[in-house]
Amino acid sequence: MIKKLIGAVALMLTCTTAAFAAEGGFPLDKAPYRVNDMASLQNGAKLFVNYCLNCHSASSMRYNKLKDIGLTDQQIKESLLFTGEKVGDMMTIAMSPKDAKKWFGTTPPDLSVIARAKSVNAGPSGADYIYTYLRTFYRDTSRATGWNNLVFPAVGMPHALWEMQGPRELTTIAMHEVEAKDAKEGAPKTWERVTTVYDAQGFSTVKAEPVADYRGHATFDAKFKAANPAQVATYDNDVADLTAFMSWMAEPVQTLRVRIGVGVMLFLLLFFLVTWRLNASYWKHVR
Repeated sequence: MIKKLIGAVALMLTCTTAAFAAEGGFPLDKAPYRVNDMASLQNGAKLFVNYCLNCHSASSMRYNKLKDIGLTDQQIKESLLFTGEKVGDMMTIAMSPKDAKKWFGTTPPDLSVIARAKSVNAGPSGADYIYTYLRTFYRDTSRATGWNNLVFPAVGMPHALWEMQGPRELTTIAMHEVEAKDAKEGAPKTWERVTTVYDAQGFSTVKAEPVADYRGHATFDAKFKAANPAQVATYDNDVADLTAFMSWMAEPVQTLRVRIGVGVMLFLLLFFLVTWRLNASYWKHVR
């Protein structure tokens, strides 16, 4: 019985891992873990209020909850409240859903638990999704907003943090199959390499070239070239802080949950060893 239980658990873990690996999409970068860093969370809270809270609400979070990351009521009033809100108010916005849909085509989502939501929809870590998403915007004049995103193609959101990141060029190389115009039915497809370059203003140049005798699979590569790499490094650090704050906001008690979880797992491991030996002792006489 014990062996069957171990096998079932192992099979479940294997299937879960395979499901996440098969999701595809643009590969996500690993977000630095800073949920335990109070300074990072405070900087992330400042960035969230200054840049995100204009269009996105966080209606499940109160301003006074930020005292859990080391801020005082006075610091919250002076640094994070600008339009007469009270410290005990929810983190909502003045923009109505009707106006939002008129201006952006859809209502911007509430970000209270976006990190947890993306953990379900985008793979094991919602933090990785947010971190990569905020670092893969690029100029694209074909879009109404002038912006596009590698993680979320054809995104309706403009790049709110573009001044912090600075200008960049993007080069993408896509390898894909194409059908020849005069190819007979059943004939093998040919491969084509498409190189697209978006300059800092968002204008693109496209170069397509056939690739003979290609035996690989479809691929997509993207590479950014920043005008000021040091500015981008500073931006990436700020995005890591913002991601940490949004992860904390989605579950403020997660550090406590992890500590309790470790204790529970250690207890279950000890209990399992005792049960295993007890099971062996019981069946020893039966055999």
